[in-house]
Amino acid sequence: MLVLACIPALELGQAAAEDKMAILNLTQDGAVAHLEMNAPERLNALSDEMIAALHAELDALAQTPDCRVVILSGAGKAFCAGHDLRQMQAMRKASDAGAAEFKDLFDRCTALMARIQSLPQPVIAQVHGIATAAGCQLVATCDLAVAASDTRFGVNGVNIGLFCSTPMVALTRNIAAKKAFEMLVTGDFITAERAQDYGLINRVAPLESLQSETSAFAQQIAGKLGSAVRIGKRAFYDQIALSTPDAYAHTGRVMVENLANTDTHEGMQAFIEKRNPKWTQ
Repeated sequence: MLVLACIPALELGQAAAEDKMAILNLTQDGAVAHLEMNAPERLNALSDEMIAALHAELDALAQTPDCRVVILSGAGKAFCAGHDLRQMQAMRKASDAGAAEFKDLFDRCTALMARIQSLPQPVIAQVHGIATAAGCQLVATCDLAVAASDTRFGVNGVNIGLFCSTPMVALTRNIAAKKAFEMLVTGDFITAERAQDYGLINRVAPLESLQSETSAFAQQIAGKLGSAVRIGKRAFYDQIALSTPDAYAHTGRVMVENLANTDTHEGMQAFIEKRNPKWTQ
C-alpha cells in the first residue's frame, strides 16, 4: 500500500495545537484510495479544517484516473462525532456569531456531502466506534458503508437542544420515515445490526476484520469497468429525484451512452465467448 499524502490541518482557531498534524491521511492500494480522517482527540469531528481538507482531497481524487473507489474512515476510537461543538461555541464567543456565520458552516458541510455523491468514484464509509449527528449524516451520504459490529449510530443533537435537521436529509434518504424520526426525536443510538436492517449500512464486520473486509469490497468494485461505474453512479443519483416515467427516459439515454463505449462492447463480446474481458479503462 502506497502512502500518497498527508494533508496538514489549517491553522484556524482550535487547530493551532494541531498545525503540524496531518488532518487527513491518504493511501492508495491499486485502484482504491483510502482517506482517513485523523483528528482522534476530537473524534474526527467535522471542524472547519476537516470539512475543507475532505472537500479539497475529494476534488483531487475526482481528477485521478487510476482511482476507481474511495474508502473513508476515521482514526482513533470513532468514525466521526459530527460537528465540532467546541469550535462552534468558540466562534460564537469570539465574533458574536449570528445566523450568517452558522449558515456558512452548514452550507460548507452541505457542499461536502454533495461532493461525495457527485464524485465519479463510489465512496465506501468504513465505520467504527460511533457515527453521530453529522457523522451519521456522513455515513448516510456515502454510497456504501461497512461498519464494525460494535458501532453505534445516532442523530443525537436533540439531546443538547439542537435538532439534527441537516443530518436528517441524508438519513431520510436511506431509511424509512418513522424509523428516522424516532432516531431524531429520541436521540437514541442504534446498533450496527439495526443500522443494517434499516438500510443505513450495507455490511457488518468484526472490528478486527473491518479494514480487510472493506478493502475486499472496494477491490471487487474497482475490478469492474470504471467508465460504466462512473456513468452508473451519476445516473443513480440523477434518477432518484425524477418521476418514474422521467427516470426511465433518463436512464434509457444513459444506457445508450454506456453502450457506445468500446469497452462495453468488449465486455459483452467476452461474455458471449466465455472469456475474461480485455478492457482498456
